[in-house]
Amino acid sequence: MRRVQFKAFGHENVIGEHKTTVELTSEGFLTLQGTCIIGVNAEMTLNDLDSDIKNLARLETTKIILRMAVGGIVEEVTGTGGSGLTYSDPTSMVARTSSYQCDRTLMINADKAASDLRRDFIEKVKESNPVIDCELVFST
Repeated sequence: MRRVQFKAFGHENVIGEHKTTVELTSEGFLTLQGTCIIGVNAEMTLNDLDSDIKNLARLETTKIILRMAVGGIVEEVTGTGGSGLTYSDPTSMVARTSSYQCDRTLMINADKAASDLRRDFIEKVKESNPVIDCELVFST
């Protein structure tokens, strides 16, 4: 099992209404069109992860958890790895409920999209740029 911890930050434009994805980005801005983005200014991107983790992510048997905590509220998104995951994107990490894989994909077959996250969690993320404590867990 491998764990990676990092911080991201909330933003007043977080909507959390996307039906198929959840995204964290290292970009510092967010428009209202980014309905899947939950955190900005992420300290870690997929490209930053080490080769051992990238190899784990390419196994379809790997369970991947994205845990996010803000204001005492914890949300978890759980999915799997996939053979097409490259983890080469320097900006975003996207959890997908589908099996679509690209350089931005963190996990596939995720059990939640942004629209499935608790509304009190979304409201906390929108409050004056709070810190979101994030953890990625990779297990086989």
